[in-house]
Amino acid sequence: MRDPFARTLMVLVGVATLIVYTGVALLGFAVIEWVAANPPNPLTIVLVFAIVALFGAYLGYRRGVVRLAASLNARELPRHRAPSVYRRFDRLCAEMSVTQPPLLLASLDSPNALSVGGPRRGAIVIDRRLLRLLSPDELEGILAHELAHMEQYDTFINTFAVTLTRLLAGIVYLLLLPILLVLLGIDRAASWIAGEPRQRGVGLADLFQYGIGIVLAGLLSVFTLLFLAHSRRQEYRADRRAADVTGKPDALARALSKIHRATESHRGLQSLLYTHDDRRRPHRLLSTHPPLEERIERLLGEDARRRRSLGPAAR
Repeated sequence: MRDPFARTLMVLVGVATLIVYTGVALLGFAVIEWVAANPPNPLTIVLVFAIVALFGAYLGYRRGVVRLAASLNARELPRHRAPSVYRRFDRLCAEMSVTQPPLLLASLDSPNALSVGGPRRGAIVIDRRLLRLLSPDELEGILAHELAHMEQYDTFINTFAVTLTRLLAGIVYLLLLPILLVLLGIDRAASWIAGEPRQRGVGLADLFQYGIGIVLAGLLSVFTLLFLAHSRRQEYRADRRAADVTGKPDALARALSKIHRATESHRGLQSLLYTHDDRRRPHRLLSTHPPLEERIERLLGEDARRRRSLGPAAR
C-alpha cells in the first residue's frame, strides 16, 4: 500500500493544481466579460483586425521571394544564355504594369512555372525543362501568365486570405481558452488525486480540443471552398491578360497542353503557384486550378474572336 503521507501529499497537489488552473481560467473569463461589457467601437475592432492581418500578410509576402528561391535552389537565368527569351520578357514587362522581376531557373517537381510577389517586387521561377519543351511563343505566353498574376497582386491576396483565416482561428481558440484551462485543471488534478500524476486523467481537455478542432475544421472548409473558387478565377484572369498582351492565345493554349502532357503528379503548397495544377481531385471544387480543357477552350475561343476581328489578314 502507498505511504499515507505521500498519498495525502498527492491529493493536496491535485487540489492545488485545480485551484491554480481554475483561478487562471476565471481571470480569463473576467477579461472576456469586461470586454463584452465595455465593447470598443466596432469600426476600431475591424481596423485593428485588418491592420494586424495586413501586417502579417505583408511580412509573409515580402519574405516569400527569398524563401521560395532558397527552398528551390533557384538561380537567375543569365541574359547572355537566353537573349531571345529576354527580348520577349523585356517587352512583356514594358507593356504590363510590372517592374521587371528576376527570371529564375530551378528544378521543380514537374515542367512548370510559378510566380511570387507583386508588380514592384517579385520573381518568376521556371523549370529548366520548359526551355526545351516550349517554343518561343509558348514560353512567352507562360511568362505573360505569371506576370499577370504579379500585376493583379494575386500572391498578396492569397497570403492575406490565409493570414486572415489563421487570425480568426486564433481568436476563436483564445475565447475558448478559459474553458480549456478548467478542463485541463480537472484532468491534472484527477491524475494527482488518483496517485498517477503521469497519466492523462479523465481526458476532458482532449475531448474539448477535439470538439474545437471539428468546429474550426467546419468553418475552415467553407473558407477553403471560397478560396479555391477565387484561385480558379485568378487563373482565368491571368490567362485572359496573357492572351491580350501577347496577342497569341493559341500559343498559351499549346503551352498548357504540353505542360499537362509532361507533368507528373505533384503535391504541396507550391502547387497553388503553378501555372498548371495536375493533381487528381475528386471534384473540381477542391482544385486550385480550373479544368485544363476549359482553359484551353477559352483561349482558343479568344483566338478565334481575335482572328475574326482582324479579318482575312490574320489568317
